[in-house]
Amino acid sequence: MNEILLQGVQVTLRPMKKDDVEALYGVAQDERIWTHMTNSMKTRFDMENYIQAALSAKELGSEYPFVIIHNESNKIIGSTRLMDIALVHKRLEIGNTWLHPEFWQTPINTECKYLLFTHCFEELQMNRVQLKTDHKNIRSQRAIERIGAIREGVLRNHMIRIDGTIRHTVMFSVTKEQWASVKESIKAKG
Repeated sequence: MNEILLQGVQVTLRPMKKDDVEALYGVAQDERIWTHMTNSMKTRFDMENYIQAALSAKELGSEYPFVIIHNESNKIIGSTRLMDIALVHKRLEIGNTWLHPEFWQTPINTECKYLLFTHCFEELQMNRVQLKTDHKNIRSQRAIERIGAIREGVLRNHMIRIDGTIRHTVMFSVTKEQWASVKESIKAKG
């Protein structure tokens, strides 16, 4: 995949770089971000490893990590990525999304998803884009449903959280056939 820069009204998604460590680490210090995740960013070293793993996966073609930049402040406020990329099957996942809690329940995440979905369906010509979240993360499930994704089911005993508990994962998707109506729905909420 070529370098991707996705510009919206409120946010810009730009490719993650190695020198984003300080900015991302600073934003990632609110522990609420990691409640439903399988990792955490307690140390600068954790963030360095997180970024290195993301960039290594990008080199392999399996992921494409972005930083989320708040246009008004020009500051990094989180991260998201395209992952589980299977170009031969025309499918991928939008995931590993996290934002500083200051931006939770704002239009920011919706715009991020809109930019990513638009790129996936209109540029990459994907057939399917999936999203997954922790079964306990009701806020995330509602946000995914609000954008028009279809809940497909639950992957039981799918992952282990950072605290050692077992996570069931709720699977959602948007298909190319749905994209036009999902796009209009997101724009109407805009």
